[in-house]
Amino acid sequence: MMYQNLHTHSTYCDGKDSLEEMIVYAMEHGFDSIGFSGHSYMHFSPKSTMTIAGTESYKSEVRELASKYADRIKVYCGLELELNSEVDLDGYDYIIGAYHYFKLGNEYVGFDRKAAEVQHVIDTRFGGDFLEYAKEYYANIVKLGEIGVVDIVGHFDLLVKNCDALASLDCSLPAYRRYALEAAEELSHTVGIFEVNTGAIARGYRRTPYPDPFIIKALKTFGSRLILSSDCHDKHNLACGFEESIELIKSCGFKEIWRLEDGQFVPQPI
Repeated sequence: MMYQNLHTHSTYCDGKDSLEEMIVYAMEHGFDSIGFSGHSYMHFSPKSTMTIAGTESYKSEVRELASKYADRIKVYCGLELELNSEVDLDGYDYIIGAYHYFKLGNEYVGFDRKAAEVQHVIDTRFGGDFLEYAKEYYANIVKLGEIGVVDIVGHFDLLVKNCDALASLDCSLPAYRRYALEAAEELSHTVGIFEVNTGAIARGYRRTPYPDPFIIKALKTFGSRLILSSDCHDKHNLACGFEESIELIKSCGFKEIWRLEDGQFVPQPI
């Protein structure tokens, strides 16, 4: 099985490796294609995102490298678009929609954080109520479908990144599952493609990929499509958890994943 990864970060944002280093590693490890998805510029989180000028350099370099290695691997230029990010969306092969920050009044509050910081957000912003935290998250992530250009829903249940470390993140609660499934169904209609994302496994936060298996099973009933990605920030994790995730996807009723080929998403049997 030839692998593709469309959720990949380089030194243009918060990745460890250059674009070319990632491409070479991908070729050496059996990938027939790779897509880059630098973080869109966020004025409220400049350290982990591409700069405005850097974004143009990023697009230019991806295109140059795509031409350089065209006879060996397909290279795509994508973007991880933050929900509250206002940037030019021209020049990309695909866009991953993502949500990392609550906008509470005029303040942006990050929740893609370590366990103690997440608990602090729940305690100080949501009165210690996990369900209120979850309700706010899912009420906003569906807005990715309103943008009109998002191709893929990124790490759908990112809010429970620390579910293995925080007992307060109880994903078995009926209300939590209702919020998650209602949002998943809505995004199934407006976007349609979700990633099974192994990034939190690579970074030691989770033992299973995003989204939770109960959500993947529901996505099958909603008619959603899945891609497989590693949300890679280090080339050595480019295929992290792929084999195990394929088995999970199959156990949830899927017989195929989808991949980008020359501007179209096409099915790949698994």
